[in-house]
This record gives sequence, C-alpha cells and structure tokens, in this order.
Amino acid sequence: MFAGLPELGISNGEDLKETLTNCTEPLKAIDQFQIENGILLPTLQSALPFLDLHGTPRLEFHQSVFDELRDKLMERVATIAEGKEEDRYGKLEELLEKSFPLVKMPSIQPVVMQVLKHLPKVPEKKLKMVMADKELYKVCAVEVKRQIWQDNQALFGDEVSPLLKQYIVEKEAALFSSDLSILHNFFSPSPKTRRQGEVVLKLTQMIGKNVKLYDMVLQFLRTLFLRTRNVHYCTLRAELLMSLHDLDISEICSVDPCHKFTWCLDACIREKFVDGKRARELQGFLDGVKKGQEQVLGDLSMILCDPFACNTLVLSIMRNLQELLSQDSLPRDSPDLMLLLRMLSLGQGAWDMIDSQVFKEPRLDVEVVTRFLPAMMSVVVDDHTFTVDQKLPGEEKSSPPYPTTLPDAFTRYLQENRVACEMGLYYVLHIAKLRNKNALQRLLPALVETYNDMAFGDIFLHLLTGHLTLLSDEFGSEDFCSVVYDGFLLTSFSSKENVHRHTLRMLLHLHHKVLPSHMETLMKTLEPPKQCSEPVKELYTQLTEKLDAQKKSPPPADEAPSLDLGLHPVTVPITAPTSTTPL
Repeated sequence: MFAGLPELGISNGEDLKETLTNCTEPLKAIDQFQIENGILLPTLQSALPFLDLHGTPRLEFHQSVFDELRDKLMERVATIAEGKEEDRYGKLEELLEKSFPLVKMPSIQPVVMQVLKHLPKVPEKKLKMVMADKELYKVCAVEVKRQIWQDNQALFGDEVSPLLKQYIVEKEAALFSSDLSILHNFFSPSPKTRRQGEVVLKLTQMIGKNVKLYDMVLQFLRTLFLRTRNVHYCTLRAELLMSLHDLDISEICSVDPCHKFTWCLDACIREKFVDGKRARELQGFLDGVKKGQEQVLGDLSMILCDPFACNTLVLSIMRNLQELLSQDSLPRDSPDLMLLLRMLSLGQGAWDMIDSQVFKEPRLDVEVVTRFLPAMMSVVVDDHTFTVDQKLPGEEKSSPPYPTTLPDAFTRYLQENRVACEMGLYYVLHIAKLRNKNALQRLLPALVETYNDMAFGDIFLHLLTGHLTLLSDEFGSEDFCSVVYDGFLLTSFSSKENVHRHTLRMLLHLHHKVLPSHMETLMKTLEPPKQCSEPVKELYTQLTEKLDAQKKSPPPADEAPSLDLGLHPVTVPITAPTSTTPL
C-alpha cells in the first residue's frame, strides 16, 4: 500500500516495525517517529495535545490536512499547465519524477494522474509503465490514453471495437423499431441530434485533436465496411467528421479533404433537399479532386453511401422529376438532375471502389436517363390520365381500366441497375405517401425481383411499412392484402428473416384492419420455424396475444333506441322577457 515511500526517503510501516523491534523504550521510539514523520511545522507540536484532549485521533487530523494539501496541489498543477510560462512543462515533469514512485498509492494517485493528464508529451518510459499495468491504464485520463493509443493501434482497436458494434446495434434496432409512422421514422432525427449519440460523442472524445487517432478510426470504418457491406459505417464516417466540426477541431477538419463536402452535404440532409446553390458547391468539390489525389474519391463515395445522404439525394431527384413533368421537359435536359444522379451513382459504387482500390467515378449508364426515367414518368402520366378521366362527366368518360402492366424498361432496370432500382423504390414510397392504392397495386409485384434484392433491404422495408400505415383502411380489401402480402412480402420471407420481422411488425399495427379470413392464413404462414431468431418469435407471440385479446373483448353492445325527438335546445337571448316551458 505504501510502495515507493523509501525511494523518496520517507519512512513507511516497515521502518516503524524495525524501529520498534530494535528499541528498548517503545513509547519514546513512537514519539520520535511521529516527530520525524509528522507535519514539519514547529508551532504545530504544542497544538496537537489540544486535539488529544478533544478526542480527535491524530490520523483524522493528518488525513484532513493531507486531503486539503492534495486538492491544492492538483489545482496548482492545472494552473501551471494552463499558464504561459516557458518552463511550465519542465516543472510538471520534475513533479512527475518525484511523485511517480507513489502512483500505486490510492491517496497520491490522483496527483500523479493530474500531472500526466496535463503533460502534452509524457516521457516514453512512464507511458510504457502505465500501459503495462491494467489498473493504472484503466484510471488514467483520456489525454494520456491518446498518447498510448497513437503508437498502439491494436490497443486502440480494442477500445474502439465495442463502440462500433454498439453503433451498428443501435442503428439496426431503429430500423426494427416497434413504431410505424411516416412522421417518425429512421430518417427523422436531424444530423445534429444524431451527432449527440453516445457512440459519436465517445469516439470524438477519444480522438480529441489527434489526427493519427482520427485516421485510425477511419481505417477501422473502411475495413469494417468492406468486410460487412454495412452502410451504417458510412453514416458514422460522416457523423464523426461533423462532430469534430461542431467542436471546431481545426487540427483535424483542416486536413480531412472531405470536410467542406461533408459540411455542405450535411446542410442538405438537414433540409432533406439539395438546392441548386448547394448542388453547384458539391459539384465544385467533386470536380476539384486533383490528379494524384483520386483516393479522396473513396472517402467521398463512403460519405455519399451514408443512407441519410442517399435518402436526401433520391428525395431531391423525385422532386426534380415532378418539376420536369410540370414543365414537359426531359430528364436529360436537367443539369441539376444529372448531378444528383452522378452523386447517387458515386455513393452506390462506394463498396466496389474501396474494394478494387480503383479510385475513379463510376460511369452512369446513359440509358438510366434516356430509358428508365422516361418509363417511370410514363407510369406517372398513366396514373394522372386515369385520375383525370375519372373526374370527367359521365358522357365524356372513356372508362379505360387502370393499367396493370409496367413498361419493360422500368422493370428491366429495376433488376439490372443499382441507381435505377434506388429511384424506383423511392417512387413506390412516393406513391404510398399519396395513398395511391391503384398505383401501389400495380408497382409492388415488380419489386419481387430487384437489383441485389434491394426491395427486401431493411431500410426500404422500414420506410414502406411506415408509409403503408397511411393506407390502413385498404387492408380490409382482399385484393390489396393479396398484393402487399402474397404478391410481395411473402415471396421471400422464408429465405429472409428480416422480411419476416418487418411483416410481423406491420401486422402488429394493422391486424385489426386486415380481413379475419386473410389474417388467419397469414398467421399460419408466418409461424416462426424452430431455428429462427428470438426477435421473430417474440413478435409472433405479441401478435398472437393481440389477436387473442381482440377475440375475447366483447363486441360493442347494441345501443338502446334513441329517445331524441329531434327537439334541440334553442339559445334564447338573455334580454328576452319570455319564459320557457319544459317539454
């Protein structure tokens, strides 16, 4: 407990034991030991007997003085470190040399840790001693740990790894949230709110102003993105940079070539729209990537692969297409649209670029603009034509049936092109938001086969289930249920557990709207297999309990015949002198 005292020439318990063993008069020996090792203040000796008279133990007195002195010393260390004296760090190093032998003593340890914390460069020997001792490493300040981590990537990785796992778990939990709403979904929190998350704040604190640690975290994120293809690592890449931006850490922001691009894109994500001015700024950053620095494209593609960035780009594309329709213009004639598609394509190609290490913008398939988008717009025109026709007077109606087939170019590009597929999926969400049942029944079957099964990804299913709550009353129709469940969701739920979960999530909210006969069939179909995960079993159990409670609750009692004779009270002006007679 008192290791290190002899090194500083201070007696410890062993010295007292030896003194008492070899002395002839123990009481005198104890008095002498107290004088030599007590507080070296001559005037104190005459005052101590007063404490004895009051029954205050010497230990208690010395402890209180010690605590006071320690607090003062720690304050003084902070004052020296924050001062402007040229030799301030020399003074702290001198104090470290004197106090470090007592680092294992609990009462002195805070002082040693305070000195270490305020030294911008702790002597290498001391750092190694702290790193080698688990207990010391655990209690030392993050400022000291940064100095250890920057030369020990494996140790830093061990510290960061649990945080990265926690981040992914939180993001996936949000996608499977029990809330189904178009207003409060995965993309609802603002960028600033997201940056206040525990993981982002902890990582920001761990990095501080250390560029080397920041680069290490980015390397971890790239590696994990490559290994797992999980796009949430791209979100964290952007959030971390913007968190450091919020704190004005210019040491890092000024050296990250993606900083200004990410800052501009962050403003677009906040507005959920890329306006013309910001679009030109973003284009300037992309066009400004110099020869020999193409590797920056890898990081820019990761930032554009962030689902929040992708969501903003596609929503902006949808808005752009609506404007083009109203102006009778073609997609190829819009520079703003072409830039949005360029950025969407760069984001969608992030994994391939980082994997291949070929840092070159992917070429956008021209036919996405010349064939797919016109085909998608023709679907809009079909729908609009049908709606207008329904509003015409009876004799002018041509009454064509609502189209059931889709243009070949539309379905083919949904299956073959990643960028086209992303736009097609958001068009389906747009249709659901408009509560357009006919268009939805026409489009959903086309999503059974999409590029890389994107229609069965968690983000799209999370959004779709929320949007379908707007059409809850339509689930009372056999046709609509068949299209949503039999024609789309149930085509892959047995091979994709996430689809099973999303289907059950939606039924938990809409079961009372679904036809009982259809609900019965769905429950049999969706019964979890033995080897499925706990969340699926849990959701199925919750749904079963809800249905049982619904069956047990008595139907509303027949109302008693109304005695209302249609005579309602009439308001009579207060000044009227007439009296009313009750009926």
